[in-house]
Amino acid sequence: MEIIYSLIAASAAMLGTLIVLMFHKWSEKNSFLIINFAAGVMLALAFTHLIPEGLELNSRTMIYVLLGFLIMFFLQFVVLFHPCYNEECSKHTGVTSIAGLSLHSIIDGLIIAVGFEVNNSIGILTTTAILLHKLPDGITISGILLHSGASKKKIFNFSLLTACFTPVGTISGIFSFKDISTSVLGALLGLTAGSFIFLSASDLIPETHKCKNRFAPVMLFVGAIVILTVEYIIKFYAKATE
Repeated sequence: MEIIYSLIAASAAMLGTLIVLMFHKWSEKNSFLIINFAAGVMLALAFTHLIPEGLELNSRTMIYVLLGFLIMFFLQFVVLFHPCYNEECSKHTGVTSIAGLSLHSIIDGLIIAVGFEVNNSIGILTTTAILLHKLPDGITISGILLHSGASKKKIFNFSLLTACFTPVGTISGIFSFKDISTSVLGALLGLTAGSFIFLSASDLIPETHKCKNRFAPVMLFVGAIVILTVEYIIKFYAKATE
């Protein structure tokens, strides 16, 4: 099941690429709406589900939340770990970009594996958050490459290569996290929450200031409401099927 959901999440980045290649003007105009929606989803999931669930498994989860945030902050400087949403940026076409975004995809895959190791509910919710944030990632990086003069074939191959590392990360996680203790699971949930908070606070939300669309900030709240609604539906369904 984890691998299937991982493939679905990876396909979101490819979908973002196809949107740019087929509807470049539309994606350029509306990508900020998707970015803010994804930020709302990730923040709500981190604070209302991942952290509370982690604290039930490990009382020191908040330490790992901070650690997850700091690790992501460090990786941002070591490699080009996440799109900078700047079409004038030329760093996205090199080996560093491929390495950084591939590492990002591997971590996304590991997060999916962690979620399903805890339970199916968290697995589905984390996959949903990753899927929604990989879609604008795909749109952004493809838009930057297109703006820099890269061919459509090169853009597609670049996106496919980095997307393939998501299921690789999930498969690695399935074997690495099998039969681990509850305290370790709690720590991993904390790391996941920290990474979600970092991506939202440092990469996604700041882009709102560059967007002239007045509905962009509203999408942050819409994203939070949607993931809370999905969370409620999953819990309700789980209780109904017990």
